[in-house]
Amino acid sequence: MSQPGFVRVSVECPTYAVCAVGTETLVDVWGCAPRGSTAFNITSTRGVVIDTANSFPVKKTPTGLSKWSLNPTVEVVVILSAPSLTINKEEVWISYYGPRAGPVLGKAVLYLTGVDISLDADTTRSGKVNQSPKEVDKRNWTWGPRGHGAVLLVNCDRDGPQAVGLDKDDDKVLGSRDLKDMSLMVLRAQGPEEFFAQHKLVLHIPMSKMKKVRVFQSKNEGFQAQFEMVLGPHKASHVLEPVNGQQDRTFYIEGLAFPDADFSGLVPFSVTLLGRVHQDIPEAPIFEDTVVFRVAPWIMTPNTLAPQEVYVCSIKENQRFVDSVTALAKKAKCKLTICPEEVNDLDVWIQDEMEVGYIQAPHKTLPVVFDSPRDGGLKDFPFKYVLGPDFGYVTRNSGSEWVDGLTSFGNLEVSPPVSVRGKEYPLGRVLVGSNIFPRTGGREIVKPVWDFLYAQRVQAPIKLFSDWLLVGHVDEFLSFVRARKGKGFRLLLASPVACFQLFREKQLEGHGAAMMFEQIEGKEKKTIDDILSDQTLSAHNRYVQSCIDWNREILKRDLGLVEQDIIDLPQLFQLTENNSSKKCKAEAFFPDMVNMVVLGKYLGIPKPFGPVINGRCCLEEKVRSLLEPLGLNCTFIDDFSTYHKRKGDVHCGTNVRRKPFSFKWWNMVP
Repeated sequence: MSQPGFVRVSVECPTYAVCAVGTETLVDVWGCAPRGSTAFNITSTRGVVIDTANSFPVKKTPTGLSKWSLNPTVEVVVILSAPSLTINKEEVWISYYGPRAGPVLGKAVLYLTGVDISLDADTTRSGKVNQSPKEVDKRNWTWGPRGHGAVLLVNCDRDGPQAVGLDKDDDKVLGSRDLKDMSLMVLRAQGPEEFFAQHKLVLHIPMSKMKKVRVFQSKNEGFQAQFEMVLGPHKASHVLEPVNGQQDRTFYIEGLAFPDADFSGLVPFSVTLLGRVHQDIPEAPIFEDTVVFRVAPWIMTPNTLAPQEVYVCSIKENQRFVDSVTALAKKAKCKLTICPEEVNDLDVWIQDEMEVGYIQAPHKTLPVVFDSPRDGGLKDFPFKYVLGPDFGYVTRNSGSEWVDGLTSFGNLEVSPPVSVRGKEYPLGRVLVGSNIFPRTGGREIVKPVWDFLYAQRVQAPIKLFSDWLLVGHVDEFLSFVRARKGKGFRLLLASPVACFQLFREKQLEGHGAAMMFEQIEGKEKKTIDDILSDQTLSAHNRYVQSCIDWNREILKRDLGLVEQDIIDLPQLFQLTENNSSKKCKAEAFFPDMVNMVVLGKYLGIPKPFGPVINGRCCLEEKVRSLLEPLGLNCTFIDDFSTYHKRKGDVHCGTNVRRKPFSFKWWNMVP
């Protein structure tokens, strides 16, 4: 839907106007009416549609034409159905009459030149650019399955070997592969050739948006096509070369910035037709058409989506761990990427370093790695080894904020799709651990990262309480797995209550002397009796359980869960003093089984080294009894010396790229 036109006619001389095909042009028939006029009639050449509102017919003229009553509220709208062949081809005649039969009091003549100018994009989100229906308001971008509006990708991969940074960091097109990351926009212009020789068409964007996008136009056709940047960070408008009377022009648009605190993601593109009455007088706008794009958000993928690639770090000490992850990835039929020691610099916490999500437009889907600002030994891995052709990259600097452990991405999870009190979240909700209480020294995710996550809009973030943990990550007390029934998933929560209950059952069965850590050399052994009689450990875990229960209620409320959607995995914690804050924080007493890697139905779970009863670890057996009925396969991985002793477990030491959602983000309503 283009902006309507407006024309004032005169009885003293002819009026000349430009009329966009299919667009209403309001004709002011009241302003020039001769004194004493009470009625008018209006006729036109073929191809002009006339609509009269706020008037009613009166008696006919001697020639048989209908008269219409004339009043200040009358509205006359003309619409051209096709572009003109020559300038001033179409005509409209208006005659004014007095209250009695008599001569015509005055006549106005309007000469119209019809042009068809349309700026089109994939507003229907079909993957193709079609001319938008005239009734569609291209100036507004709307959500939902019946919504409309074009989608734009941030060109954040690296397609060309000559590129130093991301493809968006230069003003060049790096071949056909680079073009496929861009969205198309087509300018259609039809009308008399001499008309366009006398007028200007200007393509433009608001000054406030010019750093968010870049627009290219092909300078020539064929195999060796050359591309010119016509809009971008330092150029908000571009005067187009005159058209030859009927010509479509294709533009290629790349996004330069993701939605963020200072950017909604919406970018309007406009084409304005300019004309002038004399060479010494400035040009004035005659017609404008606008189409709005929305930059595609970065989307996280939950455990319930199919795994495609597993990442793990290799150092001299963790070969058995790498072998176990390799075998698990093979079972799940996943690609495996091993980051070697010379790259990881002894930093094995690949979950903390990055999160792999994706961006999507109707014409293309692109995996994108979100690089954490933690900057450990793995700081170069996402940019140097993950970024590449058709694999994008985004990061957020911490600004002036200190980066503590809560900004590592083990503290960043996402739920499966949920429905909460009638509100649908078809892409799930992001979960971030934080210090939700206003107390001194509490840790928080840095604001630039939180602002980025919040601005994506499609996965409405939730803050959980994780500052009670020594490391402080949500993956230390929760995970999600697939399930055959119910909502299609289960929330797994670490549970001291469930662990003590299991140990009491085993004690009553006569297994109080069964010993934890029996296979771990140098680790103090603990029997079930020892654990159950340890009042300090009991107090620590009452505190931990209260913190987890606080989060349990948040998750139930904000994810629309009920108790049947939650499985409590037995787990104990112990409090230890944080070296920096000198405050007591919790860490896992034995390998944290909820800190697992989920590869479809295959689970890589930290081996807990629990009490062995009848040749089997009772903790492993309990977890199997809870998860295997869901159709899941449990593999327990020994991560004790290389991960658990360093305050992390299997999930912390792995990362997964997953298949994107089948649901298209633009079909939701945030």
